[in-house]
Amino acid sequence: MSNKNLFLLGILTLGLSLPGLTQAVCPVCTIAVGAGVGLCRWLGIDDLISGVWIGGLIVSMVIWFLDWLDKKGIRFKFLRFIVIVLFYFIIIAPLYWAGIMGHPLNKFGGIDKLLFGIISGSISFIISVWLNSFLKKKNQGKVIFPFQKVVLPILFLLITSLIFYLIC
Repeated sequence: MSNKNLFLLGILTLGLSLPGLTQAVCPVCTIAVGAGVGLCRWLGIDDLISGVWIGGLIVSMVIWFLDWLDKKGIRFKFLRFIVIVLFYFIIIAPLYWAGIMGHPLNKFGGIDKLLFGIISGSISFIISVWLNSFLKKKNQGKVIFPFQKVVLPILFLLITSLIFYLIC
């Protein structure tokens, strides 16, 4: 096993072994996403594919946070809009300010590769969430297969990544 793969395996193992300690959302996740992008670059993964997973992460965090706010009874006009804009800003702005995004030669379709990937990953994740809800509704509120809520988003993000991998 190469040093890069061993390092990645160690990071993933550490992240999965400490779920109770990694519940913070904004600053910790932003740092983690930035570190993840750096790790992906170090491993030679294209920014377009990294962006897909970052976009999925952002949508997941937004859904989780909105659900948490709803359970706490926090509701007001434009809450969803504010949360969505805030989460995308908290993730994207530091990547831009750090010079990770915005390089003129790192473009896909005229848009920064990382930003294009984030948009694509966000859309892919949203479609998978919608499909999960649709399938449950058609099946009297029950999932069709075990871990459907987890499998569908990962599958959609994998397919989107594979498409971009084959294109680039």
